[in-house]
Amino acid sequence: MTIQSTSTALDLRGLRCPLPALRTRKALRGLSSGDLLVVECTDPLAAIDIPHLLRETGDLLERQENIGGATIFHIRRTHL
Repeated sequence: MTIQSTSTALDLRGLRCPLPALRTRKALRGLSSGDLLVVECTDPLAAIDIPHLLRETGDLLERQENIGGATIFHIRRTHL
């Protein structure tokens, strides 16, 4: 048995708080367990808001990195 997962990119550059967290939450609702969501944000508060959101939802932050003024989050959907 093979488990399929998909990867979805979400470009939130230029959006300000609270929109990155709200749009990330909405995108997660549309994913299946095991799917990967890659979110790119330029709002500095997203580095606080998105990890906080994931503590609420129970989804997994696999990686967070800063590249060229943007914060990139790799989020694994673990709950439905």
